[in-house]
Amino acid sequence: MRSDNVKKGMQQAPHRSLFNALGFTDEELNKPMIGIVSSYNEIVPGHMNLDKIVNAVKIGVAEAGGVPVVFPAIAVCDGIAMGHVGMKYSLVTRDLIADSTECMALAHQFDALVMVPNCDKNVPGLLMAAARLDLPTVFVSGGPMLAGHVNGKKRSLSSMFEAVGSYSAGTMTEEEVKEYENKVCPTCGSCSGMYTANSMNCLTEALGMGLPGNGTIPAVYSERIKLAKKAGYAVMDMLKKGITARQIITKEAIINALTVDMALGCSTNSMLHIPAIAHEIGFDFDISYANEISAKTPNVCHLAPAGPTYMEDLNEAGGVSAVMHQLADKGLLNTDCMTVTGKTVGENIKNAMNLNPEVIRTMDNPYSETGGLAVLKGNLAPDGSVVKRSAVVPEMMVHEGPARVFDCEEDAIDAIKGGKIVAGDVVVIRYEGPKGGPGMREMLNPTSAIAGMGLGSTVALITDGRFSGASRGASIGHVSPEAAVGGPIALVEEGDIIAIDIPNTTMTLKISDEEFAKRKANWQPRQPKVTKGYLSRYEKMVTSGNRGAVMEMPK
Repeated sequence: MRSDNVKKGMQQAPHRSLFNALGFTDEELNKPMIGIVSSYNEIVPGHMNLDKIVNAVKIGVAEAGGVPVVFPAIAVCDGIAMGHVGMKYSLVTRDLIADSTECMALAHQFDALVMVPNCDKNVPGLLMAAARLDLPTVFVSGGPMLAGHVNGKKRSLSSMFEAVGSYSAGTMTEEEVKEYENKVCPTCGSCSGMYTANSMNCLTEALGMGLPGNGTIPAVYSERIKLAKKAGYAVMDMLKKGITARQIITKEAIINALTVDMALGCSTNSMLHIPAIAHEIGFDFDISYANEISAKTPNVCHLAPAGPTYMEDLNEAGGVSAVMHQLADKGLLNTDCMTVTGKTVGENIKNAMNLNPEVIRTMDNPYSETGGLAVLKGNLAPDGSVVKRSAVVPEMMVHEGPARVFDCEEDAIDAIKGGKIVAGDVVVIRYEGPKGGPGMREMLNPTSAIAGMGLGSTVALITDGRFSGASRGASIGHVSPEAAVGGPIALVEEGDIIAIDIPNTTMTLKISDEEFAKRKANWQPRQPKVTKGYLSRYEKMVTSGNRGAVMEMPK
């Protein structure tokens, strides 16, 4: 056992004295030591129940013959961090989580790991760590929140942000906003739509790193506690069989996850996190793969914010396994990939059934013949940009309009809420990329304000920042190269015409080549917005959005 490095032999007598201080018995020192990475805290609604999940995992590990040892991982609530300087500290935690987990796992020589994340950056951060460490590893998340109910309709966090926009537009009263405030987030758990947290928990299941049900069983269901115990059993079985993370997280498994992403209509943030996970196994993931996979993968789910269904509905309809079963029947998945159950994908999903074709449409009746995401390229985004195609209204799939240019999110929000943005405009928010932000803030406030002001079917928004999974509409993010490194988005001027063609995956700044070259020659880099602390180090090391904003040493 790897843990023998800190438990066995005369040289390890000092180590054993420290285990003695922890209350370990001799019997425990002869068993495998299983690290349980707990993302529990008291500030993130999706994490407030993780202490119960962790305790259930501990029971499962102990019953299966291991010694469970808990250590922490940090977590940021994107909703609470939204719209202020705190959002600069969201994406950047993904790498802190991966790095700190690597440090803890190797410093203490754990034999295997169970990862207990839930919200946006914890899941990909821990997946990156799992791939890097290559230990037997199982994921069990905290589960999604139940949907709220307002005026007899299911609602979620995206409804709340849009309600604020409606208030600014004068179409909702303060009392009505207060009702939303009190009802849209009724339980613990990751927010109830197909936002980034639930997208990544579903994709963890599709990758094979989570047990069936991991992505969809609601946080408040007792079935979630049972799943956590089974995760404890599963990691011990993996250890016994010698199954490690990189035997599961393969190129084929990542393509499977991208395929499921297209079918489910996941958050655009998956196009940051999938490349980052791929980077850890040496797979140079080009985001243009999304268009290749999308072209043959029907979009069969429209969960909030794209539609009126929620994670609890997907769970009742058969969950991720039911979606994967339909994809496999059409030959769109590699069913030979190994999973944490010790069985292949095909073995795991063979008995899965679609129990509600209104929630999971059949392959002959999809929402669209193409997948939920698209990568747009052109002279405005030569390295690519990302849009959640499944959440764009038909009339905005092709759009051309004048640019309204803002160099930060706050200025754009002021203009939107001040009535300065009108139908047909293309709002451009730049210098918000991984380096320019730094930290690549999510733009849920401006997209929600656009929707709340009644402009969601007439105004587009493009940015070198990113979007919350709760954003909807013609919201095009991850524009690469970003403005801070002189990307074309830095050259856009007020009133320039921008043409967006989502079906043909193009985005074009309609100026002459001569004008483009002139602006490029005159562009000057800006001083970094942050010059100290973690964000300053991050700005120096982070790569572009199309590469997953991974960290590399500066050349």
